[in-house]
Amino acid sequence: MSSKATVHNTMRMYHRYLGFFLAGIMAMYAVSGIILIFRDTDFLKSEKRISRQLKPGLTTPELGKEIRNRDLKIDSASGDRQFFKNGNYDVKTGAVNYTVKKLPPMIEKLTHLHKANTKDPLYYLNIFFGVSLLFFVISSFWMFMPKTGIFKKGLYFTLAGIMLTILMLFF
Repeated sequence: MSSKATVHNTMRMYHRYLGFFLAGIMAMYAVSGIILIFRDTDFLKSEKRISRQLKPGLTTPELGKEIRNRDLKIDSASGDRQFFKNGNYDVKTGAVNYTVKKLPPMIEKLTHLHKANTKDPLYYLNIFFGVSLLFFVISSFWMFMPKTGIFKKGLYFTLAGIMLTILMLFF
């Protein structure tokens, strides 16, 4: 048997077992990715009323930072009370009341898979998953012998996938 057949069989074996290992992770990423598509809607979200005591006299940017609303805009004011979308703030006492819309806790954790950064332990899972997907891309070209018709047809599908992605990115 030639060394190409050994590399071929080895790549197929790694592709197969890594695929089985990552099947659950891929399913979770797929579900969380689909849910994240609807993050700017109220899909699956429920309202939660929050009342907090903050420091009196906060500026709009400071208030936005405290209640985790980057785009906070004061719509109106009446006396010491400032009104914004979904809430109000008493400048004199520091009392703030507002409503947030949140995903259920389990779904929130699931969508966090896509949002993990270098300060989060999930960062390592994301790197491992990304490298594994890259391996899948490369090892898939060893699934069929290069001289077969299915391999050549596979190259056309690969090119079509690249072209569709470029088309969707720029148009």
